[in-house]
Amino acid sequence: MQSDAVGTLRFKEVRESMKTDVVIVGAGPAGIFTAIEMLRKDSTKKIVIVEKGKSVENRHCPKAKTQKCMNCKPYCHITTGFSGAGAFSDGKLSLSSEVGGDLPMLIGETLAQDTIDYTDKIYLEFGADEHIEGLNVGEEVKEIRKRAIQAGLKLVDCPIRHMGTEKAQSIYLSIEKYLQNHGVEILFDYECNTLFIEDGICKGVSVTKADGSKSMDIFAEDTVVATGRRGADWLEKLCEKYGVEHVASTVDIGVRVEVRNEVMETVNKVLYESKLIGYPKPFKNKVRTFCQNPGGFVSQENYDNNLAVVNGHSYKELKTNNTNVSILCSHNFSYPFNQPIAYAQKIGELTNMLGAGHILVQRFGDILDGKRTWDKELTRSNLRPTLKDAVAGDITAAMPYRTMINIINFIQSVDYVVPGFAATETLLYSPELKFYSNRIKMDTDFNTNIKGLHCLGDSSGWTRGLMMASVMGVLMGRKLA
Repeated sequence: MQSDAVGTLRFKEVRESMKTDVVIVGAGPAGIFTAIEMLRKDSTKKIVIVEKGKSVENRHCPKAKTQKCMNCKPYCHITTGFSGAGAFSDGKLSLSSEVGGDLPMLIGETLAQDTIDYTDKIYLEFGADEHIEGLNVGEEVKEIRKRAIQAGLKLVDCPIRHMGTEKAQSIYLSIEKYLQNHGVEILFDYECNTLFIEDGICKGVSVTKADGSKSMDIFAEDTVVATGRRGADWLEKLCEKYGVEHVASTVDIGVRVEVRNEVMETVNKVLYESKLIGYPKPFKNKVRTFCQNPGGFVSQENYDNNLAVVNGHSYKELKTNNTNVSILCSHNFSYPFNQPIAYAQKIGELTNMLGAGHILVQRFGDILDGKRTWDKELTRSNLRPTLKDAVAGDITAAMPYRTMINIINFIQSVDYVVPGFAATETLLYSPELKFYSNRIKMDTDFNTNIKGLHCLGDSSGWTRGLMMASVMGVLMGRKLA
């Protein structure tokens, strides 16, 4: 070690290099399933995975003890580490090609569905629950669908394999050990700085240890970037720098809605997760429900620059009296604007400012009445927030008018399908943001215009969620094996 000008001890950087056949940036579902499928195809290629965060067994969120977000540095352990956000999510595997992004548009619906079925079996091998939610096709489903049609909404049938937050961690830990035991080298606590691109060819990546003690140049025949939503902004900047062809993608801006279980009782029982889609007047943006958690918890995730966003978790055993579900409004931008991620981040930053760095929560009735929510009003309701450190306030002061009107009108439409959903005491948490990279232009083999460079999962702009990202990884693994 050496000292800087003010006497602070710091590591003297050591620079190394290595060569491999395939380097995968990001140990989320897309990246790890690329490696799994290569192994299952008996590939002899050397595989190196670079992961900014820690292994599953070393990922710990202190909020379980402190009861409040500690804004961990250099990253949030809920969003970063082996399996990405998957290890700390509710662990839902959507088993329909109609859910999970636009990958079927690229590869075809038949291949997408066949690969979902194949990938699902791999999850079962690693310990996923054999029970599937949402297979009920009886009269109750017909009644829900009829009411959805009358409300101007589309009900999407999607069987769900629910791993649960705690079970997801054990499943991904098993996958982590499987990869390591079969020769896959995983470099934890290494952040990818840049790509080596010369004359239209990607030759590898440059990575740095989190403590700054070591840098490494990794040269590879194929480079797979699979950094998830967490790395969408980073990938967008690299695309601009190196001329990776891409187009502005959709950005989802919305809220997390929380109601009593009694309100959602029928839907929770019959469908487990109600995927409703609408195009409410007057703007007709696509608005949808996402990530429904019966008996679940509203949670907080932290991104770069201290950006706090809301999410939801659902455990297999630990249950609450509430159900939470995301309501997302999709925004598509046209020329000349091409910074959808930055747009969503600014909305999140403004919301965080109003909440002094915390998630904001507001009653739906107060939104309709044009007033903020006060803490004392939350204590009078049948509904108590499961995110204990959320700050009562006014989310409409930060949410764009177009987005807010879409969300209000959508909630009122859902109320016809689920009576009580638009009650005065219904809670809306903000901001809920889904960052997807500007969509990378690729062929059906996931080749970009840069030879040797492939982009997968949510960071590619083609998938949304655990299963479809895993599917993309499986297909990539077959191509590289």
